[in-house]
Amino acid sequence: MQSAILVAGAGLLGGAMNAIAGGGSFVTLPALVAAGVPSLFANATSTVALVPSALATAFAYRHDFRGFDGVKLSTMAAVSVIGGVIGAVLLLKSSQKFFDNIFPFLLLFGVLVFAFGRKLGEELRKRVNIHPHALPAVQFVLGVYGGYFGGAVGVMMLAAWSVLTKATINSMQASRHLLNASMNATASLFFIVGGLIYWREMAVLLVSSTVGGYLAGHYGRRLDPAKARIVISCLNATITLLVFWRAYR
Repeated sequence: MQSAILVAGAGLLGGAMNAIAGGGSFVTLPALVAAGVPSLFANATSTVALVPSALATAFAYRHDFRGFDGVKLSTMAAVSVIGGVIGAVLLLKSSQKFFDNIFPFLLLFGVLVFAFGRKLGEELRKRVNIHPHALPAVQFVLGVYGGYFGGAVGVMMLAAWSVLTKATINSMQASRHLLNASMNATASLFFIVGGLIYWREMAVLLVSSTVGGYLAGHYGRRLDPAKARIVISCLNATITLLVFWRAYR
């Protein structure tokens, strides 16, 4: 019961974080590990559970969708799916020991991207002129990362799109959640077939993250995204430090 409450609380918070600014997996993954799920299985279980949350949040942002500069959404979805498949296969080929070793560093990388990725994207845009047709190639790489791990992939998409397009943050939110859901949904099929899912924990996380994602997506526009990002970055950094302490104590 304590594990279920922990996972449910992490799902509510993680779904809300994904809706407002991203980074929800930094809460759900460590919570699953704390509940006794091995890190590799926790990664797959979290991926499956957060797909409905991403879809629910994208639905909440549906009126803000504006598309991309010169690139069809169907093209972006296709490369996201292909990348997600490759990332999922790589995860299935990874051993538990290998994933345990890189898990804290994947979290650390995601924390840094979440905290500084968007600002870096804005600075690059001032100095680099990249043709929008490079967007599908970049999205493919993000799809591979998202299928394998997925931490902060939504923020990576926003950072990349801020360099390659002129779209506003709000107009990119729906696309971010839709494409994130497409790569994760595809990867989830491989994780399910590969037997990587802890079903009880996944069910609790799925329901709670969907509720948290939709509510935050609906009401989160009242929040200041910059302040929310600072709070979430501090939370993510604290959780990552705890993961490192547990791994190397």
